[in-house]
Amino acid sequence: MSDIEEITAWHEAGHAFTAVYLGATVDSISIDPDRDDGPNRFGDTVVRWETSAFAVQELAEKSILVALAGPVAEMIHRGDPFHPATVAEWSLDWQLAWQAADFVKAATERLHVLERLTIQLHQSLSRQRHWAAIGAIVDHLLAHEVLEGETVHEIVAAWSN
Repeated sequence: MSDIEEITAWHEAGHAFTAVYLGATVDSISIDPDRDDGPNRFGDTVVRWETSAFAVQELAEKSILVALAGPVAEMIHRGDPFHPATVAEWSLDWQLAWQAADFVKAATERLHVLERLTIQLHQSLSRQRHWAAIGAIVDHLLAHEVLEGETVHEIVAAWSN
């Protein structure tokens, strides 16, 4: 196992845990994604939302949290307090969060919203049970490289009881 695979596993597990926790469906998670025509990436988490179950702004905020959860999980794992907008490897996550926050028109205010949500997410993912669930996802991901969403949901459910 390389350092990149381990860091990627924490990153993707952060996305996956947060998605499940917030009511999305995780279809799959991988630290060995297909090398298709999309952006070059080390990991991939496929998330599906039941859009009719949420108000528009609520869905946007949940999407922001899922986008930022990978960087935040890395921050917690590494013990480094980076700003998600300043790390090149997280640029796609930041762009997704920025776009989802388009309900805030002023750029300065949008930045403040994203920073506030990042802090809240850091506090949430740092909770012992949440961090343990993320760690369990990481362990499975490092062992298998690809997980079906059902496995992720089972892991999160086991730590939610």
